[in-house]
Amino acid sequence: MRTQTERVDIQLGDRSYDILIGSGLLAQSVSFDGVQRASSAVIVTNPTVASLYSAQLHTALRTLYPKVLQIELQDGEAFKDWSSLNQIFEALLSAGCDRKTVIYALGGGVVGDVAGFAAACYMRGVPFVQVPTTLLAQVDSSVGGKTAINHPLGKNMIGAFYQPLRVVADLDTLDTLPDRELSAGLAEVIKYGPIADDAFLSWIETNLDALWARDKAALAHAVKRSCEIKAWVVSQDERESGVRAILNFGHTFGHAIEAGLGYGAWLHGEAVGCGMVMAADLSRRLGLIDTAYVDRLTRLIERAKLPIRGPALGSERYLELMRVDKKSEGGEIRFVVIDAPGRASMRAAPDAVVRDVIATHTA
Repeated sequence: MRTQTERVDIQLGDRSYDILIGSGLLAQSVSFDGVQRASSAVIVTNPTVASLYSAQLHTALRTLYPKVLQIELQDGEAFKDWSSLNQIFEALLSAGCDRKTVIYALGGGVVGDVAGFAAACYMRGVPFVQVPTTLLAQVDSSVGGKTAINHPLGKNMIGAFYQPLRVVADLDTLDTLPDRELSAGLAEVIKYGPIADDAFLSWIETNLDALWARDKAALAHAVKRSCEIKAWVVSQDERESGVRAILNFGHTFGHAIEAGLGYGAWLHGEAVGCGMVMAADLSRRLGLIDTAYVDRLTRLIERAKLPIRGPALGSERYLELMRVDKKSEGGEIRFVVIDAPGRASMRAAPDAVVRDVIATHTA
């Protein structure tokens, strides 16, 4: 069933852009009307996504650009690294791409982050468009201009803020998404409830089965509302100097899990789901929310088929990894905590309390 195309605007002055959400958008050149024209466009993707959707995007772009090239990166979080970044640079340089070349990031969060970072750096910045094909990318990583690669010592530690010209979220791409990837995306959808909209959290609780069944109307609402919340936050704080940090609810614990296990062992959304359980319990221990709210959020995360217990890395290893998180200041770990249902902030927490949280919620 096709849904009506929805639009969400990101208001950032001369860097403003729109997010298109709907079915059947990928192969339509009208989805890219208004995007800068050039002599060439470059699709950055991976083999899995390319086999499913690159032909559709080629169809749309061939009517807009004289030359359309394609770069395929290796698939997975483990390849969000310098090697993949250089692969893009080498292909752009070899093809003689100029500073008007438009890069199209077709894929999930890894493709979007690496392609966006390449766009930010190549010739000191070329335009790019996000075409996210996973739920996680559609509701989070493709929106807001964060681009990065990972380092063995920390996730997303090397990157740039660089806004796309447009985000085109075709809900039909979610039809082929593996269940595990859908679950990972639901973690980022759930996140928006505790930090900004408790009514949305209630909606997710009621409609989780429809989301799991990939009902297009439910998915359209989940993606649109998630993007609206992120747009509202990013428009206030583009470079994460203040309120934007609340979008990282669950991510401080989650990033430690990803780095500690090795990138790709857990999906990003799986680590964030478990991290939200830990962050909610930390909020309770700091006297901000009650046990009932922690239990409510934990039940929903478990219903979304996400882990609610972290790996047994040891408390000191967790703390070590969290101290290199971007939100840490002077070695002090700062966490996104829930002040009240639908409201969050950044706070430091005593190491002893954090150790108790880790001990309670790890295998």
